Amino acid sequence: MATENKNLSEYDKNTIPNAKDFRFGIVVSEWNETITEGLYNGAFEALIDNEVPAQQIIRWNVPGSFELIYGAKKMLQTQNVDAVIVIGCVIQGQTKHFDFVCEGVTQGIKDLNVQTDIPVIFCVLTDNNIQQSIDRSGGIHGNKGTEAAIAAIKMAYIRQQASMSHPFNQPLLSSGALQIEETPIKIEKE
Repeated sequence: MATENKNLSEYDKNTIPNAKDFRFGIVVSEWNETITEGLYNGAFEALIDNEVPAQQIIRWNVPGSFELIYGAKKMLQTQNVDAVIVIGCVIQGQTKHFDFVCEGVTQGIKDLNVQTDIPVIFCVLTDNNIQQSIDRSGGIHGNKGTEAAIAAIKMAYIRQQASMSHPFNQPLLSSGALQIEETPIKIEKE
């Protein structure tokens, strides 16, 4: 398992950009609600921990994971957010339904990232059983929602910096800001 040796809830605040001026959308699937609520709580708490005011976090619920795509699309179109986190949980059953839902949601969220300028962060658990989902939504492996919120902050920051007229360089400073290097513009005369 990818999370076997990693706690999903751990992050270094010194590497997180300042998020107090960003707006975040969170679209949450009501299917497997115990799990998705745990993921939402992890995401919400991480955003608050990184100084995002609660009124700058918008939550929408959708019936299931497949509906996350439409919910995220409408949020992108109407809510003036800097990033969207989609939260869902699909657990393997005895039919191929699991495969179709997982593939569809993955491709749909990928498409939104390609088609729009606002990052959509994938926080959909696709586990073999309920225990694996519990372990990743606040259990022994931490909380994937926390990890998604940190990714959303970093991606919102990258989007903001990319829209500026000058380049930025890694790594982050201790304040969480990226080091920006001024590049002189050459003007050639004819």
